Amino acid sequence: MTLHFTEQEFKIRENKVIKSMKAKNIDALLLFRQESMYWLTGYDTFGYVFFQCLVLTSEGNKILLTRSADLRQAQNTSNIKDIRIWVDKDNNNPAEELKSILIELNLENKNLGIEYESYGLTGKNAMMLNHSLNGFAKLHDESFLITRLRLVKSEHELKYVKKAAELADRALEKAWNLSHPGANESDILSEMQGAIFSGGGDYPGNEFIIGSGPDALLCRYFSGRRKLDPIDQLTLEFAGVYRHYHSALMRTIPIGKAKREHLELYEICLEALNACESKLKVGSTAGDVFEQHRFVIDKTKYKSARLNACGYSLGATFAPNWMDWPMLYENNPILIDKNQVFFMHMILMHSETQTAMNLGETYIITDTGCERLGKLKLDLVVG
Repeated sequence: MTLHFTEQEFKIRENKVIKSMKAKNIDALLLFRQESMYWLTGYDTFGYVFFQCLVLTSEGNKILLTRSADLRQAQNTSNIKDIRIWVDKDNNNPAEELKSILIELNLENKNLGIEYESYGLTGKNAMMLNHSLNGFAKLHDESFLITRLRLVKSEHELKYVKKAAELADRALEKAWNLSHPGANESDILSEMQGAIFSGGGDYPGNEFIIGSGPDALLCRYFSGRRKLDPIDQLTLEFAGVYRHYHSALMRTIPIGKAKREHLELYEICLEALNACESKLKVGSTAGDVFEQHRFVIDKTKYKSARLNACGYSLGATFAPNWMDWPMLYENNPILIDKNQVFFMHMILMHSETQTAMNLGETYIITDTGCERLGKLKLDLVVG
């Protein structure tokens, strides 16, 4: 069995969930988020793309309903003892099989919390679930019950986050060494991803982002690689990943020579990052951090180049993306607390001059402020 945490830690997590359930008068949770299942039981799979549900009752009963392909996956990676299989066949309705489990657990007419906010629970599956449970029990959207508990990391989790940060630094060093005129983006990506794997890391929750030339202004992955021109720019957003815990970094590297706009935008990014750091502390809200980002950038001529968010929480996340809840955006009231982990990205994409500049780092919230996990310099590096 491959478990990355002790049974004691899993029990502490389960007790926290059950305490929250009882406070909300929830008799059972129907979990569809892979992040919730991994955090609560260790269950590690991408089988959540199909109908899959972990039932947790307020008495501590756990039953997983999944497909045959994930039977041994659950047995080998989790502490779940009771695993039920729904069979792939035409017109089969796994929601009805889930209902049978709920009947077995005497949950008729009880309060059921459901993780509707889940990549695994597609619109069609949610409609199927609601139809099967209509009139059977009282359904409540509890998409964020476990997500909120996952926000504050344990000491063991923070060890994995720090290991992920070490791997991210290795990947950035590879990128700096390879980013020069004539370099192929494919080679840069290969070395960066290789640095993660050779250090014992995992696949990230989403693809590494790379773009050069005009595509350096993009902050999403896209297919197609190119070689760097004598005068160019390269944007990289990536994460070290260990036991599914992420630590992200973001940089734009001018190639050959930094333009005047690169230098101006870099100074703004650095000032904004430092300002956001000053507010990334216990007692601030996510909105307070964003306000620093907005204030620094909006007083410059590059206001139109910024985004409407400047970061988000990080943790153990699964595809299709590594972004966790909550996000740093205007007036977000979520309070920041000790042992939370945030990635802050200062992203400036100036379309008028086709100039990009990005600076992003991952932080742990401490008693006195925040700790930057990356150990490499924040200086502008020209390739």
